[in-house]
Amino acid sequence: MSISRPSRLITRYAAVLFTIISIVSPAIAQGDDVVAKAVVELVGASNEVRAVEKAADKASTREDRAALTDRLSAARATATKSDDVLDAQMALVDAKITEIGPVAPGIVDAPDIAAQRKLLAQRRNTIDSAIRRGKLLIVEAQQLADRIAADQAAELGRSWVTRNASPLTPGFWAAMIDAVPHDVARFGRFLEQIIQELRYGLAKGHWWIAVVSAIVALALGWPGRIALRETGRRYAIGAAPGHRVRRSGYAMWRLITGTALPTLAATALVQGLRWSGLTAATAEPILSAFVFAVGMGAFIGALGAALLMRSQGSWRLLPIGDDVARALLPWAWVLAILTSVDIFLSAAIETIRLSSVAVTDADAALAAIRLLAIGGLLFTLGRLRTQARIADDARPEDQKTANTGTGAGRASVGIVTLLAWLVTLAGVGALLAGYTNFSLFLTRIVIEWLAIVVGTFYLLLTVVDDVVTTVFSAESRPGHVLARGVGIRPGAIDQFGVLLSGVMRLGLAIVAVVMLLTPFGSGVDSTVERFGAVANGITIGDVSISPGVIFRALAVLLVGLTLARLFLRWLNDRYLPTTTMDISGRNSFALIARYITIILAVLWGIASLGIGMERIALMLSALSVGIGFGLQAITQNFVSGLILLAERPVKIGDLVRIGTEEGDVKRISVRSTEIELADHSTLIVPNSELITKSVLNKTMANALGRLQIQFSVPISIEPDRIRRIVLDIFAAEPAILDNPAAVAFIDNIADGRILFNCFAHTSSARTAYPARSAALIAILQRLAEEHIDVGTVPQQLQILPIDADAKKPFDQ
Repeated sequence: MSISRPSRLITRYAAVLFTIISIVSPAIAQGDDVVAKAVVELVGASNEVRAVEKAADKASTREDRAALTDRLSAARATATKSDDVLDAQMALVDAKITEIGPVAPGIVDAPDIAAQRKLLAQRRNTIDSAIRRGKLLIVEAQQLADRIAADQAAELGRSWVTRNASPLTPGFWAAMIDAVPHDVARFGRFLEQIIQELRYGLAKGHWWIAVVSAIVALALGWPGRIALRETGRRYAIGAAPGHRVRRSGYAMWRLITGTALPTLAATALVQGLRWSGLTAATAEPILSAFVFAVGMGAFIGALGAALLMRSQGSWRLLPIGDDVARALLPWAWVLAILTSVDIFLSAAIETIRLSSVAVTDADAALAAIRLLAIGGLLFTLGRLRTQARIADDARPEDQKTANTGTGAGRASVGIVTLLAWLVTLAGVGALLAGYTNFSLFLTRIVIEWLAIVVGTFYLLLTVVDDVVTTVFSAESRPGHVLARGVGIRPGAIDQFGVLLSGVMRLGLAIVAVVMLLTPFGSGVDSTVERFGAVANGITIGDVSISPGVIFRALAVLLVGLTLARLFLRWLNDRYLPTTTMDISGRNSFALIARYITIILAVLWGIASLGIGMERIALMLSALSVGIGFGLQAITQNFVSGLILLAERPVKIGDLVRIGTEEGDVKRISVRSTEIELADHSTLIVPNSELITKSVLNKTMANALGRLQIQFSVPISIEPDRIRRIVLDIFAAEPAILDNPAAVAFIDNIADGRILFNCFAHTSSARTAYPARSAALIAILQRLAEEHIDVGTVPQQLQILPIDADAKKPFDQ
């Protein structure tokens, strides 16, 4: 790896930083050692990066490169921390320089002011130089880490394309036979050394410790694990809240107990061997690998048992049937055993120092066994899918479903199975062709590691979603506390639970991606740093946009909206009731105040992003062009709504008629107005319709209601008699006003009948219709008592004969 240029740059930076220390030291003689300490830390980080660069050329294993990457991460963290400290000191120096002010032309500063100005300028230049060097050091360290990661990825790729002798060729078996005597001799010597250490430990007389530890390990691994599992199940049935939390919590409990107890048992057994003196340093790698292998195997087996729940279908998290669970669970334990054997065998071969041929043969054997196991699992899935399809075909046509209830016949399972078959066949081909490492990679990483990570995070995602949505639910105890004590709406509590669950699950998904990338040469630290680089955001002009800044802006917006809501509650509940405004005026004032406070909260949130008001004004002016063209109708309704709220030609409670529809105004917003019709339906009218078109407002300015009654009587009846009857009835009706007085007019005389047209007024247009109905009923009753025929002007149709000799109008 060629990295001579970063080496020269880092050496140069270190020299510059030492120079900065010599400059800063006299400048901080008054006890301010913050800058000097930060610069010293930068020098240490620079030296560390330089040491890592030298060691990178000699790193040959993944562990060595991972250690170097960790050192670079620590150096970058130190440099970043020092830069933050220096930025804060720079801000203090700039504040002092601003306080002193610039040198005025023609005015000579006092000696102490001039000296202080000079000292501040010197300190500012020193700090600025250190900040620049620190940022460059961070960049160079990141470049070095990227190159180490690239080397690791290249080494991994080279191992994939390394070709050994194919198992189908005689050379493979000949090499294995030739290496057998040498490897057997090595194994014999190692076994001899283990036996000697065992005899030496037995001679000490502490063998009983190993026996006790074995008994403890057996108790933990078998009855203890089962007892804890049953205890968790009884608690989940009797005390766990809700079915979802009970189900996912019990699955998580099974995973924890199924992993922890066997791991503790293996640890107790190994620790007992150590305390009894039956082992020595020779076997330490194997013992440590044994504990890790047992823990990893127990984790995989417990994960499969927690997800499948072979004997408890109602507790199962996966949407599969009992037959599928029973068929898949043995394969989960096969995977667990293969993983444990792989870990332990790799450590044993490395500790015994067997030949490279033995390593290759062991890898080929593990790859072959894994391929057989994966093939058996895929055959099992294929058989289950076939059975599900046959069962579905046997059902009546109206009961057939595209997806069977067992889950084995799902299309997604078919796609996954097909991809797994392709990977398995590729692994078989690579193994037979001699690419043992690539075949082992396909089986160990692409299939097994992917299945483990996906299964683990599926369980975690389910647990997080169940727990969070149950705790933050309107029906839960915390939900009742929030609803009654804080006054939060039940729907808002449910929404918060769903949002919090989504955020936490997103974080788990990111962790899952990190875990999936780890075997591909991208360590956890490097992957996290890449996510951290994304989290640092992008810079557009003078504005830096990052997830943290966005969350801060959302928090500020939330605070602003909360303050606006509190202000509006005070306005509606406390202040407006003390004014002389009517209900409609209060609504208009509160609505305008609401939109003003919301706009102010939004502007506050945007300003928290670092965007100045002048940029906001420029952005709004640019958007106004698009709004004018693309949102013209919405803008028109918005402006019309403001006009309605300001001029109030139509108020809440007014009785209006628009076209053929008539009803009461119930709500006025900035976009539309809601009118409740007589049949209790709601008519939503855009505000522009109320401004640009004719609207009949029957109750504007407390207008009176008027009723009109028309009828006819025979011409033989005295008109004054009819007039007195009508006016008496109007006077007797309570809803009809005395002032203006009711009147009765003779409108016309036609066809031997007198047509009367009568008018009266009520206090409101809403009471005119009921008053008219009551007056009509009274008039009809009174005229019937007087034996007066009442009706309307009769319509007559007269048919006239036409002369046959007359010229027809259309016979031209």
